[in-house]
Amino acid sequence: MIIIKDSFSIDKMKRAGQALATIFSSMVNVIRPGVTTLELNSWIVRELQANGLESQSKGYMEYKYSSCISLNDELVHGVPSAERILNEGELIKVDICAALDGYCADMTRMFIVGQPTDSLSHFVDVACQALNKGIEKARAGNHLSDISAAIQQEVERHGFGIIRDFAGHGIGCSMHEDPKIFNYGEPGKGPILQPGMTFAIEPMITIGHYDVYIADDGWTVKTVDGSLAAHIEDTIAVTDGDPIVLTRISKESGQS
Repeated sequence: MIIIKDSFSIDKMKRAGQALATIFSSMVNVIRPGVTTLELNSWIVRELQANGLESQSKGYMEYKYSSCISLNDELVHGVPSAERILNEGELIKVDICAALDGYCADMTRMFIVGQPTDSLSHFVDVACQALNKGIEKARAGNHLSDISAAIQQEVERHGFGIIRDFAGHGIGCSMHEDPKIFNYGEPGKGPILQPGMTFAIEPMITIGHYDVYIADDGWTVKTVDGSLAAHIEDTIAVTDGDPIVLTRISKESGQS
């Protein structure tokens, strides 16, 4: 069942999302060669506390950290570690779900450590544009799969792979709610979108094949062929008009 939120709930989620977006805007100054992913997680913990946000990943199924930090061929759910040191040219994905007064916002951003190559920048840009294409379809009267189809079309026209094993999701007072939002599919399928629905839309794509596996730590998802993976995510609300992106600061236009 898809939970319809009232304006009070959406406002609370937006407050959480705006605080989370502010943290991400400062994170670019922390990510540099020589920093460990555990140090980055510790910085995130301090920033969440300073903004009155409560991590939703810490304690989830006994997960111990306030963020998931995935590098290169790691797609999602990367575990922060003192042994993982950021190096020049790496692609890092930081995923944080946090709540303010019990209302959640979920957000992922990608960063290229140091100077990016043209090919890596293009790969990241495609994932970002796929997210935007999906968000554009999150309108009352559209079908849920219209979001999925728009993401797939944007990704595949650039020749990249789309993950099948993981998906976006509904979100509200719980980190994960119905429905699942896949990044592929035919348009015109599934529930009709209504004002008050809130989703975490998150394209997950690869340079190579879309097959993935879970590493020995029981969390980190990696590509089978070792190819680079990209992941980007925003929390949005369906309205009577344009969708509201709850995890972007008001002045932000486009995707960062």
